[in-house]
Amino acid sequence: MNFPYSSKKWLALSMATVMAASIGVGAVASANGQKAPEAQQQSQESKNADANTNTGNTAADAAAKDTAAKDEAANAASDKAPAAAGEAGKEQIANTSTSSTPAAPAAPAANSSSAADASDVMTLEKAVEQAMQTNPKILSARLDAKNADLNQSLTYETTIDIRKELLDTSIDASKQKYVGRAQADLTETLNKLAVGVTESKIKLGVQQAYYNLLHAEADLNLKKQSLNRAKAQLKVANAAFEVGTKAKTDILQAEMGVAGAEAALAAAENTLAISQMKFNEILGVDVNKKWKLSQENKLVAAPSITLEQAQAKALEQRLEVKQKAGELNLAEINVKILEEWAMLSTYQGRIARNNVEKAKLAIDEQNRLIKMEVAEAYLNLNAAKTAIDFRKKAQEAAAESYRLTNLRFENGLATTLEVIQAEEEFSDRENQYLEAIRNYNLAVVNFENVLGVSK
Repeated sequence: MNFPYSSKKWLALSMATVMAASIGVGAVASANGQKAPEAQQQSQESKNADANTNTGNTAADAAAKDTAAKDEAANAASDKAPAAAGEAGKEQIANTSTSSTPAAPAAPAANSSSAADASDVMTLEKAVEQAMQTNPKILSARLDAKNADLNQSLTYETTIDIRKELLDTSIDASKQKYVGRAQADLTETLNKLAVGVTESKIKLGVQQAYYNLLHAEADLNLKKQSLNRAKAQLKVANAAFEVGTKAKTDILQAEMGVAGAEAALAAAENTLAISQMKFNEILGVDVNKKWKLSQENKLVAAPSITLEQAQAKALEQRLEVKQKAGELNLAEINVKILEEWAMLSTYQGRIARNNVEKAKLAIDEQNRLIKMEVAEAYLNLNAAKTAIDFRKKAQEAAAESYRLTNLRFENGLATTLEVIQAEEEFSDRENQYLEAIRNYNLAVVNFENVLGVSK
């Protein structure tokens, strides 16, 4: 195609047109500030288009293809966006549902709960350990021993100088100086022994409270079983009355049996609550705390030993004997000091010698008391062991009697009153056997205590 202008003139006209368009666009942009970015972009695109006019159609085609490819990619992305959004929404819902279900933490929670339950299971050994840590009497005895040791150490450290003692006419100052260390050591030993005696008493109290609580729980279970038997008997009596084989009096007697069993159950529940509080009190914990006791309501092994051997062992192991021996040593030290200073003939010397004799008498009295305690505990242990055998036989006989009476009642050969009496006898024998086990276990721990067994 032939143009009326030369190429140079055509180029000049094109540049003038572009500049005019740019000026016009700038005026519009200044009039409307919001459209300035679009106008500048159009102006720049016009300049780029004019500048690239001579680059050839190849670059334009490539750009067009590239633009078309981008458009197709954008369209494809737009088409896939809803699906992707849907999948993402489903995944988020699934994740939310999964996170809202505490499946993973459930196992640790269960494990921690079971661990807590296991830690709350109270055995006899754990009960003694707990009391050693929290019983107020033991803690107070330990503090008293520490205070006594501190007071004795303070007295020893603040003794006056030996020169002052030589000038002092009183024997107390000299005794404080020369005997102070020995007295301090003996006092510390006696304080420890006093704490040990308190711990032994608390230990025995814990053992007794533990077995009493265990017995109360077992007794409650027996009362529940007795109530179930009474209710079953009432049910049988009602059925027999409906068919005309039993009279109304049988139902009334069965109802009295149920009422008596319910009253016994209420009393057992009350006894259990009181035993629980007493057990917590001697442990030194909250009186309302609940424990799951280990099922140790069985016969514990008693020491196999003769009475003479037991008495000799007690005199060797009991802390009270060691206490009295320490008090005698302390009294003899005082006499020795007075003897060195030729003061035995004075009032202080006479008092010191009398204190030695008193300490010896206290030892003899303590030994007799220990022998008597050992003998009493030994005999009670043998009696408790013998009682278990008889209580067991009586319980078995009562169970068989109740079974046979119940069969006779079902066959119309026994009255409801006879069944109730047989059931009450069976329940009493069960309680007596259970109590015999408790008494035997208490006799064992008491015998070990009088022997001076520490653990």
